[in-house]
Amino acid sequence: MYAIVEIAGQQFKAEEGKKIFVHRLEIEEGNDIQFDNVLLIEDDGKITIGEPTIKDAVIEGKILDHVRGDKVIVFKKKRRKGYRVKNGHRQNFTQIEIVSINEKGSPKKAAPKKEVSAVAETIVSEEPVKEKKVVAKKPAAKKPVVKKTPKGKE
Repeated sequence: MYAIVEIAGQQFKAEEGKKIFVHRLEIEEGNDIQFDNVLLIEDDGKITIGEPTIKDAVIEGKILDHVRGDKVIVFKKKRRKGYRVKNGHRQNFTQIEIVSINEKGSPKKAAPKKEVSAVAETIVSEEPVKEKKVVAKKPAAKKPVVKKTPKGKE
C-alpha cells in the first residue's frame, strides 16, 4: 500500500515504515504529524484518485530529525572576461517516518446512467442549432509607393 501526498508544496510517495526527506518543517523532533493533502492511494491493485484530494484520507508520520543536505556548488563563469563566482549551498531537510496510511473515504463509483426515453431524445434533437455567421475580412488597402529622391538632384 502506498500513497501520493503533498508535503510543503512537493509530492512524495509515502509507504508505511519508509523514511522520507522533505523541506524543513517547523515542528520539533519526536512529534507526530498528520498530512491530509492525499492525492492518490493504491491498496492491493485498487487505486483511489482524489479530485483534487481524497476526503477523509490521512497519512500519519513522526518527525525523526532535522538535517542538512549535501553541499551543492554553484559556479558561474564568463569566458574571456575574468568573471568567476563560486557559491555553496546546503538545503535544510526534515526526516519523516511514515507510520500509517488511513483511507477513511471510499473510492468514487461511476454515476449510474439515467435512461432517456425516445421521445425526449427526439425533442432534444429537433431543437434548432444556432449557426455562427462567418464574416469575410476586407483586404487591407495598399498604400501607394512614393520614391524619394536625394535633395541635391532635383
